[in-house]
Amino acid sequence: MQMHEIVAACAAAVAVAGATARPLTIANFGGANGRAQVVAFQQPFERGKSTAVAAVEYTGDLAQLRQMVKDGHPAWDIVEVESADLGPGCDAGLFERIDRSKLAHAGLMLPGAVQDCGVGAFVWSTVMAYDAARLKDAPRTWADFWDVGRFPGKRGLRKGARYNLEFALMADGVSRADVYRLLSTDAGVARALRKLEALKPHIVWWESGAQPPKMLAAGEVVMSTAFNGRIAAANREGAGKLEIVWADAIYELDYWAIVKGSPQRDLALGYINFATSEDAQLAFSREITYGPTNFNAILRYDSIRKPAASAHHALIDLSMVGSELPSAPANMRKSLAFDPGFWTRNGAAIEKRFSEAFR
Repeated sequence: MQMHEIVAACAAAVAVAGATARPLTIANFGGANGRAQVVAFQQPFERGKSTAVAAVEYTGDLAQLRQMVKDGHPAWDIVEVESADLGPGCDAGLFERIDRSKLAHAGLMLPGAVQDCGVGAFVWSTVMAYDAARLKDAPRTWADFWDVGRFPGKRGLRKGARYNLEFALMADGVSRADVYRLLSTDAGVARALRKLEALKPHIVWWESGAQPPKMLAAGEVVMSTAFNGRIAAANREGAGKLEIVWADAIYELDYWAIVKGSPQRDLALGYINFATSEDAQLAFSREITYGPTNFNAILRYDSIRKPAASAHHALIDLSMVGSELPSAPANMRKSLAFDPGFWTRNGAAIEKRFSEAFR
C-alpha cells in the first residue's frame, strides 16, 4: 500500500470512529414516559453493553429529523414515533427498513407491532378520566361525557380532530366497530363535527399530556380525555383520586424507528431488541402503565396472571381480568384500535374542517 493510501485509510478510520464516538441517541416524548424509559431501557442497556445512551425530548414533529436526514448527519439514532407518523416517515425515507429476521422477539409481539420501518415500543390509550372526589356519579360512556345536564362542568379535549371525532361518534350512539367505516364518509365526518360542536361551550382544549391530570386535580374540568399513563402517574404522585373509564378508549402503539443514515444502526437494533424483551417491557410498565407489546410481559404484569396453582385457575378467561394496562386483554377487548392508515389518508382534509369549526 502506498503512503497516500495509508494516510487516506487512517483518515477514514478516524472519521468512522468520530462518527460513532457519541452516545447512542434516542429521541422520545419525555415526561413520565421518558423517565420510565431511562429506568427500564436506557440504564440497563448501558450497563449490559458498556456503552453510553443519551435521550433527547422532542414533540413528535418530524421536521427536525427530516432536515437531519437531508443533511446526511443525523444526531439521533432511534426515534419514538406515533403510529400515524410511522408509515409516512418510512415512505419519505426518514427511517431504516427493519429486517424482521434480526428481531429477537418478533414472534412474541402483538399483531401490528412489527412494521417495515418500526417495532412496537409500547401500547397507550386515550381514555376518559375524571376526579372521583368531585363527581357524585361515575361517568361510564362517551354519551355521559357529552351529558352536561347530568354531569355539569367543563370537559378537557386534546386540540385537534384525531380521537375527538371517534369519541364524538361513539357519544352519538355509533358502535366502535363502525366508527371508521362511518368516518370514511362525508356524512360521518359531518355528524362527528356536529356532535363536537354541541359540546363546544364546555370544552377546555389541551395540547400537552401533562395538562389533563393538572386540570382535573385543580377542578378546571370535571372530565377529560387523557393518556392513561399520565393519569396513573399523577395518582402515584398524589394528585387525588383520578379514575379511568376503559370502555371505548382508543389504543395505539408507539414505535421505535432507526433514523436513516444512523452510523450506529446495529447498536440501535440491539437496543430495540433489548427494549422489547420480556423483562425490559415488564420493568417499563412497572414505571408507567403503558402496555407491553411483548405477550409474555403482558401476562406477567398482573399477579392473577402468574402461573396457575391448579387446572381450575388456569382456565380463567384473561379477557375478563381487570388491569390498568391498555394492552391487557380485558381492556383491549372493549377499546377501539386506532387506525393510522385512515388518518394518513384523510387527516389533512379532516383537520382543516376541524380548524374551520373550532378556530
